[in-house]
Amino acid sequence: MKKITNTNQEDVFKNASVPAALRIMVVPAVISQLIVLIYNMADTFYVGQTNNPYMVAATSLILPVFNITLCLAGLAGVGGGALISRLLGQDRTEEARKVSVFSLYLGILIAAVFSALMAAFMDPILELLGAGENTYGYARQYALCVIVFGGIPTVLSNVLSNLIRSIGHSREAGAGIILGGILNIVLDPVFMFVLLPDGCEVLGAGIATALSNCIACLFFVIVLIRMGRGSVITFSMKAGMAEKKSILSVFAVGIPSAISTFLFDLDYVVIDKLMVSYHDLALAAIGIVLKVERFPLNVGIGICQGMLPLVAYHYGAGNRKRMNDTIRLARGLGLVIALISIILYEIFAGPLVRIFMSDPQTNEMASVFLRIRVLATPLMFLSFFTVYLFQAFGKGRISLFLGVTRWLVFNIPMLFILNTVFGMYGIVWSQVTADILTVILSFYVFYRFGPDRQRAG
Repeated sequence: MKKITNTNQEDVFKNASVPAALRIMVVPAVISQLIVLIYNMADTFYVGQTNNPYMVAATSLILPVFNITLCLAGLAGVGGGALISRLLGQDRTEEARKVSVFSLYLGILIAAVFSALMAAFMDPILELLGAGENTYGYARQYALCVIVFGGIPTVLSNVLSNLIRSIGHSREAGAGIILGGILNIVLDPVFMFVLLPDGCEVLGAGIATALSNCIACLFFVIVLIRMGRGSVITFSMKAGMAEKKSILSVFAVGIPSAISTFLFDLDYVVIDKLMVSYHDLALAAIGIVLKVERFPLNVGIGICQGMLPLVAYHYGAGNRKRMNDTIRLARGLGLVIALISIILYEIFAGPLVRIFMSDPQTNEMASVFLRIRVLATPLMFLSFFTVYLFQAFGKGRISLFLGVTRWLVFNIPMLFILNTVFGMYGIVWSQVTADILTVILSFYVFYRFGPDRQRAG
């Protein structure tokens, strides 16, 4: 492997054509997002092979807490990465190095605090999550592995991925995440069914996940070493402290990113809670749909992740034409993929849901649910695409407004309203209804506060 240099960043941001730059940045991000999706399902899938419902329930209980670690990673990684790209566009390389140091140690600090709090208050937290006599032991094993011991490498891996991508090294950023995901998929059955005795499958899944994230973190550290001492992304305290304005900018973008990610997961929790009031088949059906629909959504997120550094760089450099060309091409690509997804899901909804469940009644219900939910795919893409744009511009308050409004004003209230009026299928139609309103608001906000209305900050 040849030595990684910062000239790659200049080639991608300055010299490559817009389509080529977007391809270089987007393809690894999309692949890593799809691997992450599969890897997030791996523990649940393998634990499900035990046919022990208490083990499955225990891993599911810890999932919302594990997702909080990803929110924390977004705080430091997205906030720091967006700022670094803008600073590079302004030729402020030294300040970008200082921001990278601040973001990395911020990620380590918040992960360490969160892991320590989880260890100290494990019992009340598990009780709050609903762990009972039959699930408590399994949930504790899993939480100790993936959050207490694995929290710092998990957060740091994601922070490093965002920061490395922010300087144009999307391939390396994606490779680390892909490596962690593939290792988890491979190591899960090894620890669960080979190395550990019967009854320790949840512990095995937890160890495999923590170990995979540790190796991914080590991969990113090696990438930084190969970049050399002059790399923009560095752990070296010698780079100095970032300016107060830069620190505030990291939080201004990072906090809205973390909140939006948290509210996204909260929306799924509310859907499950409402569906369980009908019958078990409805809950199983919507659970399948929420997994299957994530494939085009994660592709869209990958497009946004790859686009963000390019837009942020050109925004900082004041190159409006190249910035707008990047935005239009990325948005068009995302919409085309969303429309293709609608066609494929409408045609193949039945076979897709049968991958997860063989019960005919559940499959029939899930197929109908999926054909309805997939109609929201282009709307959902446009919604979070706009949030990513304002993160690239460094407009944290606007991205926070859009994220909070989408989930707390439109999506979650719409779930309760349509459930009350139309029942079970009202829950399924809520996404389309809410995101129509979200897209209208997003277009207005972009027109009113977009880059053409203000100077680069």
